[in-house]
Amino acid sequence: MTLRIGLVAASDRASSGQYEDRGTPALREYLRARITTPHEFVERLIPDDFSTITSTLIDLADNELCTLVFTTGGTGPSPRDVTPEATESVVQRVLPGFGEVMRRVSYQIVPTAILSRQIAGLRGTCLIVNLPGKPSAIAECLDAVMAAIPDCVATCGGPTIDMVPEMRAFNPHSS
Repeated sequence: MTLRIGLVAASDRASSGQYEDRGTPALREYLRARITTPHEFVERLIPDDFSTITSTLIDLADNELCTLVFTTGGTGPSPRDVTPEATESVVQRVLPGFGEVMRRVSYQIVPTAILSRQIAGLRGTCLIVNLPGKPSAIAECLDAVMAAIPDCVATCGGPTIDMVPEMRAFNPHSS
C-alpha cells in the first residue's frame, strides 16, 4: 500500500502567482530523502484563508486518505496567518509537543522563532503538522520531530512508516 502525504502551501502571494512557492518543493525533497515506505504526494497551493485551509485539510485527511499532511506558511503573527487556527479547528486532538520542539530548535537559530505558532494534531489517523514557509526552517523543524512521526501514526492506528536509518525513528510497530 502506498502512503499518501498531503503537502499544503498556504500563501496569498504564491497562490496568486506573485512568486514561486518554495515550501512544497522543499518538503517534497526532504520527505523523499527520509521516508522509505512507498509514498505519493497530494499537493495543494492555496491562499491564506481560514475556510480554504480548513476545507483543504479535511479533504486531504477524509477524502484523499492522506496519512500525513504537512502545511507550510501561515504560522506567523500576521493577521493573514491563520494556518494554526484552521488546523486546530479540524483536528480532534492537538499534539502540543510538536510545536514546542520545533520552536525550541528554531529559537537556537533565530530569536524571532518565538513568533512562530505552528501546531500539530490528529484528524482520525491523519497527522497534520504545521511548518514555517522558509525551506531551511522546514528542514530544521522536521529534523526535530520526524523521528517521532512513525510511532505517532502507528499508535493512532495508521500504517507503518519506515525511514532511513539516519533518522533514528522510534517505531516499535515496524516489522
